[in-house]
Amino acid sequence: MNTRETSYARSIANLIAHQISQGTYATGQKLPSIRDYAKENGCSNNTVINAYDELTAKGLIEPRRGSGYFVTGASRAKAPDEEASSLGRTMDILWQIREQMRNAPDSLHVGASLLPNEWVATAELDKCAKKISHTTRLDTMPRYGTQFGYAPLRHYLARRLASMAIEATPGQIILTHGANGAMDIIITHFVRPGDTVLVDEPGYYPLFGKLKLRGVRIVGVPRLTDGPDVQALEQILRHTKPRLFFTQSLGHNPTASDTSPARARRILHLAEQHDLLIVEDDPFVDLKPDGMARISTLDQLNRTIYIGSFSKTISASLRVGFIACHPDLASELADVKTLIHVSSSEYCERAVEAIVTADSFRRNISRLRNRLESATEHAVKIFSQRGYTVFHEARQSLYLWASIPGFPDSMQLAREMMKQNIVLAPGAIFQVDPQQVSPWARYNVAYVSDPRFLASLPR
Repeated sequence: MNTRETSYARSIANLIAHQISQGTYATGQKLPSIRDYAKENGCSNNTVINAYDELTAKGLIEPRRGSGYFVTGASRAKAPDEEASSLGRTMDILWQIREQMRNAPDSLHVGASLLPNEWVATAELDKCAKKISHTTRLDTMPRYGTQFGYAPLRHYLARRLASMAIEATPGQIILTHGANGAMDIIITHFVRPGDTVLVDEPGYYPLFGKLKLRGVRIVGVPRLTDGPDVQALEQILRHTKPRLFFTQSLGHNPTASDTSPARARRILHLAEQHDLLIVEDDPFVDLKPDGMARISTLDQLNRTIYIGSFSKTISASLRVGFIACHPDLASELADVKTLIHVSSSEYCERAVEAIVTADSFRRNISRLRNRLESATEHAVKIFSQRGYTVFHEARQSLYLWASIPGFPDSMQLAREMMKQNIVLAPGAIFQVDPQQVSPWARYNVAYVSDPRFLASLPR
């Protein structure tokens, strides 16, 4: 079964599992026949067979010879949200976040989410600190920042978005504590316990943790090499009423895939049909060409909320991100920001503004793009020479999503690597159900050529 068919089967299985937990399918009820389900949803019989097999393995349904598939009595008693506490279900995610934040000198973080310190222009931080001290009245710094954030940085972002053909005034932009702070604001405003939210799968695991803590029912939309699977998305929307769809159009974490223009248009069309709000996370806003397909460019922030940050290009420590949204929504989200955080850090926002408006910033970004492109090409070559499978061979990306022969469960590979103080990001943590075995893992291209990692790889 190919990657797309596997993803589609898993999507069907996740959808039916969600419907069982919601009571759409009751205990003892017969599911549609394989042929009927395939015909109704425009997929192959084999796809439905694999979906039903997965549900059977989880104990949610059971086959009865000559009669079909039926919902088991255990399925309602053991709905995912009822099996353990919300905090308990986030422990694998918390472990991975802690590992990403560790700075142990003897560890090599091949699965890291950030560029190496030496790649980013850390010297610019020293320069901007001096600039701030010369241009800022120190008697204003003990005060809280403004509700929307530092105005000069919001004006810069309005110009930056315009260069990507996204029209937004400074009043439509709210500065946040990084992209994660932006997600917190959006989730708090839109989502209530029991609501359904769509996410890329595989996808951004800290988001999964936030949603689980909120008591949300998460449904994954399979990620293909050119973006979300719109066939699976259409089927999900026919059977559920999700409020939001969180997606990364460009440089997707962890697969490195970019959403194609045709797929972006189709996603937006489905969102309009089903009253779905799209939250587009763009962590690589400065590392990808301005002309690449973004759903927010097509939609102009009517049915999209655009999230960005400076963690990948300046410093994750500054914790500066932003939300760009429809004018009618901006004040509401700014109010939520005030309730959650009171304000964001004006000092950090001033620091970012000083860096991004400096003449050297664009030169640094250009060098960083070239270096990343070279590292991506080299990493793909290393994996290809060893016979490893790369999900998507991007021209330039921070990540590779790859599987290594002999390790059908990348968690086992991660354990083996951990013995050598090499930290991977195994595929299971990027899935809505982290108990699902995955052969895939995320690799940071900046570390793939490290001699310690190369020496540890199975041949």
